[in-house]
Amino acid sequence: MSKNHRQILEALSGLLLVLFVAMISSTIVSIALPQIITALKGTQSQYTWVITASLLAATASTPIWGRLADLYNKKTLLQISLVLFLIGSIACGFAQNTPQLIAFRVVQGLGMGALQVLVQVVMAAMIPPKERGKYNGYLGGVMAVATVGGPLLGGLIADTDWLGWRWCFFISVPFCVAAWALLHKTLKIETVRREGVVIDYAGATLIAAGVSLLLIWITFVDNSFAWVSWQTGAMVGGTVVLLGLATWVESRAKQPVVPLHIIKQRTPALAILASLAVGMAMFGGAVFLGQYFQVGRGFSPTQAGLMTIPMMAGVLLSSAISGQIISRTGKVRPFIIAGALVLTVGFLGLSLIQHDTSIWLIIPSMVLVGAGVGMAMQNLVLALQNTVALHDLGAASGAITFFRSLGGTIGVSILGAVLANQVAAGVVEGHPLPVAFADATGHIFLVSAGIAALGVIATLFLRPAPLRETVEKEETPVPAGASA
Repeated sequence: MSKNHRQILEALSGLLLVLFVAMISSTIVSIALPQIITALKGTQSQYTWVITASLLAATASTPIWGRLADLYNKKTLLQISLVLFLIGSIACGFAQNTPQLIAFRVVQGLGMGALQVLVQVVMAAMIPPKERGKYNGYLGGVMAVATVGGPLLGGLIADTDWLGWRWCFFISVPFCVAAWALLHKTLKIETVRREGVVIDYAGATLIAAGVSLLLIWITFVDNSFAWVSWQTGAMVGGTVVLLGLATWVESRAKQPVVPLHIIKQRTPALAILASLAVGMAMFGGAVFLGQYFQVGRGFSPTQAGLMTIPMMAGVLLSSAISGQIISRTGKVRPFIIAGALVLTVGFLGLSLIQHDTSIWLIIPSMVLVGAGVGMAMQNLVLALQNTVALHDLGAASGAITFFRSLGGTIGVSILGAVLANQVAAGVVEGHPLPVAFADATGHIFLVSAGIAALGVIATLFLRPAPLRETVEKEETPVPAGASA
């Protein structure tokens, strides 16, 4: 093992644990969420918002964290984010009702958004794009362990009487402490201060407000009020006004939340569009699998956690194998296209499930969904980062993570609303609740397949350049105050 490779692995150890902390917190909670909502006497809409709240907070804050990474020490920002995430996790564990839990999930989401984007920024600052595919295999491994281990651990905690669901949040404490200490010891990265960085708080606030109003409308339309009503007019009109103002602010901001000079380019624009679709399909679809197994099929939380293993095996294998091949060949496009296609086929398979579908028929589709995510998600980030200079890595990474999280947030809300309406219709027709719920789940996976197909179209037009072998773009001058 070369000295440089060993040094990178040492630095990566802390970063990978940080990513593990962020991911396992979500997967632990997701499998126990049906029990949590029952204990707190919540509704299906509140179930959706417990997920949406953290995703929305992460989405809105991600570009700001990306900009801060261009201004301040990235290691310090990571450690601050861990503390914020830890505070949110502890608060969630003490929540006494569903509205409190939703509010505390916002705090947790702020820390989660920071951890996700800052890990990518630091990796991009240390490792050339062509080599990054190989190290993305380590990321895939951590993702797989977290997403397989999380549901199992969450299920065991929820099924253990002397622990209970609150420990699904408290369990993050030792992981956060260990990650903070490991970062402090292993990560050595210089502060590369980009002069004149301005944080676009106005743009971030307007975008978050516009998206939040849209999601509220999606949650309640056709349930609390009709599609054609004054409430629809007010919410949809308000969304248009807020997002229109956000566009106006972004077009005039010195350094916008959504960097227009980056997303106007062909490769970043298509990578972001594909990430938006993958995020909508992946977050929106996967979130409801645990609920399907528990509510629709009667499995315990632990059993439901075991059911997610095939999907995570697909993520692990596809990300590791594709990462190694990409590092050898320098070609990322074939794997992005293949990932989007496989993801779509996987969701089409899941769209056929009902209350009596054999588990053995569901497993292959879950593997395909996992494999699609493993090939597409991180490689879309890699394709985008390969097109920008070092001093724009924070903004570019923040932008693609922003749109992927935005897609996930919108996807969860849309699919949650579809699921609630389908379940209600099934109950009215006389079906028992578990049967109505299980049969309705197939409908949301069909919607996920349609969304993933849009990602396929975007990837087909993607023309990323061969991955460069240096951290900085050779043809791009580094501005004063920045260093490669």
